[in-house]
Amino acid sequence: MMPFGGIAARLQRDRLRAEGVGEHNNAVKYLNQDYEALKQECIESGALFRDPQFPAGPTALGFKELGPYSSKTRGVEWKRPSELVDDPQFIVGGATRTDICQGALGDCWLLAAIGSLTLNEELLHRVVPHGQSFQEDYAGIFHFQIWQFGEWVDVVVDDLLPTKDGELLFVHSAECTEFWSALLEKAYAKLNGCYESLSGGSTTEGFEDFTGGVAEMYDLKRAPRNMGHIIRKALERGSLLGCSIDITSAFDMEAVTFKKLVKGHAYSVTAFKDVNYRGQQEQLIRIRNPWGQVEWTGAWSDGSSEWDNIDPSDREELQLKMEDGEFWMSFRDFMREFSRLEICNLTPDALTKDELSRWHTQVFEGTWRRGSTAGGCRNNPATFWINPQFKIKLLEEDDDPGDDEVACSFLVALMQKHRRRERRVGGDMHTIGFAVYEVPEEAQGSQNVHLKKDFFLRNQSRARSETFINLREVSNQIRLPPGEYIVVPSTFEPHKEADFILRVFTEKQSDTAELDEEISADLADEEEITEDDIEDGFKNMFQQLAGEDMEISVFELKTILNRVIARHKDLKTDGFSLDSCRNMVNLMDKDGSARLGLVEFQILWNKIRSWLTIFRQYDLDKSGTMSSYEMRMALESAGFKLNNKLHQVVVARYADAETGVDFDNFVCCLVKLETMFRFFHSMDPDGTGTAVMNLAEWLLLTMCG
Repeated sequence: MMPFGGIAARLQRDRLRAEGVGEHNNAVKYLNQDYEALKQECIESGALFRDPQFPAGPTALGFKELGPYSSKTRGVEWKRPSELVDDPQFIVGGATRTDICQGALGDCWLLAAIGSLTLNEELLHRVVPHGQSFQEDYAGIFHFQIWQFGEWVDVVVDDLLPTKDGELLFVHSAECTEFWSALLEKAYAKLNGCYESLSGGSTTEGFEDFTGGVAEMYDLKRAPRNMGHIIRKALERGSLLGCSIDITSAFDMEAVTFKKLVKGHAYSVTAFKDVNYRGQQEQLIRIRNPWGQVEWTGAWSDGSSEWDNIDPSDREELQLKMEDGEFWMSFRDFMREFSRLEICNLTPDALTKDELSRWHTQVFEGTWRRGSTAGGCRNNPATFWINPQFKIKLLEEDDDPGDDEVACSFLVALMQKHRRRERRVGGDMHTIGFAVYEVPEEAQGSQNVHLKKDFFLRNQSRARSETFINLREVSNQIRLPPGEYIVVPSTFEPHKEADFILRVFTEKQSDTAELDEEISADLADEEEITEDDIEDGFKNMFQQLAGEDMEISVFELKTILNRVIARHKDLKTDGFSLDSCRNMVNLMDKDGSARLGLVEFQILWNKIRSWLTIFRQYDLDKSGTMSSYEMRMALESAGFKLNNKLHQVVVARYADAETGVDFDNFVCCLVKLETMFRFFHSMDPDGTGTAVMNLAEWLLLTMCG
């Protein structure tokens, strides 16, 4: 069962979020380390900070390629910047792309994202807070703010950096006295467990962790027909846009084309404009080369003849300084020359300019757990429906639809959590994706009830992620008519366990909610029967079983039930345990004797027969056991509706290693549920949904349960 500590931690996190903790101006203190308090302690003691949560040593480096026995880590020494240079600086002359030079670690994806961040000073200083220095109040401690799975965290590091032969082993600045980029890399390594966990990845992963935004990737050779509209809307929202030209071999890297475009190099997209050119509308796009030089020399480049044929006021507004790295080109040429476009859409939290159009954002946390919520993709019809489900209600169409179709734009981003940390124990990214279904008209506006298997067998998806892929995040921008839709996130294969966040971004305000059952129990009134109502045959059986005292103890009940169940050869069971029988006696014992009389035993017997009928009905393959997802339907048939979290607890408690549930565990689960519901209802006679109990009542509930 889920440990109490885990439940308490989740409640604590929910409470903190309600207070605004985790927003950028109130970041979560990672590992409860308070930068200001720790720094003050060091200043008062005169000792430089050493991070006990990420100690300088082999475990901080890695586990395989950078493990303790790797030749790459032989001779590594951890040194502070003051041991490497005479006058270390945090930032020299502003943070620029030349501050980021790759070392002996395959994290170029991260460094490219840091480099792009330097183009936007406001965003950069959200990640790299002002006021840090190797001179004023220096204490060997620094901090950075990084977005992680729905919240901003403040990460503290000491300035002990891995070196070899007197030089930084990993990222370093071209300006040898500057250390902000090396310290940021260390903070990111701490978040992910070690430096080696950063090897290999997508630039968009870094984009998102430094902005809290959501990234989209487009192959411009297979671009949607409204690509220009997508770019225009992204720029209006203040999104970060990057583009590049694919390379076909290592020799192509940073090779310059005939018209002075650089292959394998990251450019920024900074504007999209329409101009009247020779009586026709011409779409222009503005690109920036972060080198600050080497520009496009084709049509619409600096000083080209096309500028002579547009309105002088447009020309004055749009023309740029010569050879400053920024240039215009026609959108047609852009689509022909460039291969890839990445868009990082900033969330409202990251946008400060009031004139920018903003996404409306909803964030949900979810889990895939084997046997309860990890159903795999649509190729697995028996289990797909048990995945978490989220409803989006789109009521308003876009202001600027881009074509004649009335539609609502929204972006779905599914991100798996903490998978880099799993690399140390052999884990990695799962293959993930999602599908979008339209809610049938007759079901629209109804309660948020988790949809069952039959719905997905009868209905095709209206949209889905382009592919299932083993990246941290998969996202798609989708346009559908106004209505209600269900998003079902999943791993490709069933039974894969992970935590995830699902982010839904809409252009217009929308209603979004997780589809989950309202917890309830349809408990029949307890049977009002007397001894006169009981058949003589049952009385005779009871007398033989109970003996002279005419009551059945826990030990006798165990013997009776296991004899009966052994006669049902179609059932697979390990038999009822003593604890199980105690729970049954607790449920039925009305006089506090800890034994069952004739009437109490008759009522229990009726329940068990009824549950046996349900068990056989939902043992669909007649294997003698139920799968955990068959059990989910069986519990509902028995009158119990549970939400996803409770189903996870039930599976953890009552299913075996293969997520099978035998008859005795099924009965034990039902006994437990009925006992708990009846106790709660006794404490909540008015049906408010809230029960108040004192310590003695709480102990009675937990000790007897």
